[in-house]
Amino acid sequence: MKIVIAPDSFKGSLSAFEAASAINRGIKKALPKAETLVVPVADGGEGTMDSLVAATNGRKVDVTVTGPLLDKVQASYGILGDQQTCVIEMASASGLCLIHPEQRNPLLTTSYGTGELIKKALDDGCRKFILAIGGSATNDGGIGMLQALGVKLLDSNRKPVGYGGAELSQIVAIDMEEFDSRISTCDFIIASDVQNPLIGRNGASHIFGPQKGATPEMIAFLDHHLSIWADLVEETTGTRLHDKPGAGAAGGIGGAFQAFFPSITKRGIDIVIEYTELERKLTGAQCVFTGEGQIDAQTASGKTPMGVAQIAKKHGIPVFALAGSIGEGIERLYPCGITSVHSIVNAPISLEEAIEKANELLAATAEQVIRTYTATLNAR
Repeated sequence: MKIVIAPDSFKGSLSAFEAASAINRGIKKALPKAETLVVPVADGGEGTMDSLVAATNGRKVDVTVTGPLLDKVQASYGILGDQQTCVIEMASASGLCLIHPEQRNPLLTTSYGTGELIKKALDDGCRKFILAIGGSATNDGGIGMLQALGVKLLDSNRKPVGYGGAELSQIVAIDMEEFDSRISTCDFIIASDVQNPLIGRNGASHIFGPQKGATPEMIAFLDHHLSIWADLVEETTGTRLHDKPGAGAAGGIGGAFQAFFPSITKRGIDIVIEYTELERKLTGAQCVFTGEGQIDAQTASGKTPMGVAQIAKKHGIPVFALAGSIGEGIERLYPCGITSVHSIVNAPISLEEAIEKANELLAATAEQVIRTYTATLNAR
């Protein structure tokens, strides 16, 4: 029996690789002779770089860059096996994971470090980029990234502004003269499922600002000045970002890519499925295991289990989804290819204990699911 194992990470407890290994261990306990194929995946957020680097026999490059609060942080990017394609997770340089909750303040945080990662990869010869922009700590419209790549954002005295979302209020002109000329020779694929516009009630500040530490006053300030920034961008590039779908992704950095870079946007899970060759690897499989920390109605919106299930459904392969917790609305997933959803928590326990025991709980659940499935097959 061939079984494909393609989970995402279980945030806070297991990476996608660790989750896949745990599922594999549980399956092998029940079926020692099963042919298992481990394909850790991601949906454009955490783990995307690791998944693509592993799938293509690439390598990681460690870099010291400017963090979201202007301190130095250790970040990394991946170079895929073709030695031309760079994978960057924005969160590595400009992510919420780099800031203590009490320090979150989108007036101060900058995307400068993300620009530094792009510049270093350009220096290394990369000309094709995959940017996973989930998990950002910023709401600066991407101005920090642009500053790192040579764009001069000038105030009323024709002097460069500083860094962070608050500096949006000081910008009156965009000077592109020193913008890195190599950008125009590159291809950028933005891994994002976000369709929010840059401004307004559904824009970057209102929808994503609160999780980045924005107060109601900050939200109003940022939304107003992102609107003025969008006016300047339209005057400079001809691209209107105000109501453009996806421009509000990652605090507006999605819009910066749309206006200043030769870029296209794709669902993160679709990019990962393509580069890991998951569909080809499903050939001959009798079932698929996937999963992530939380599975609920939102899973249908481009999350990893849904992407995996949609590919498997094309080939009539059942998909078992394992989750740390199950929320409302999972019935929406069944018509899309997920056969069943299973919580790995088998008794009343605290969140801390569930995280601590996630590895063994995941293995035990995988074992029980595959035992039930094979018993059903044998009974036919």
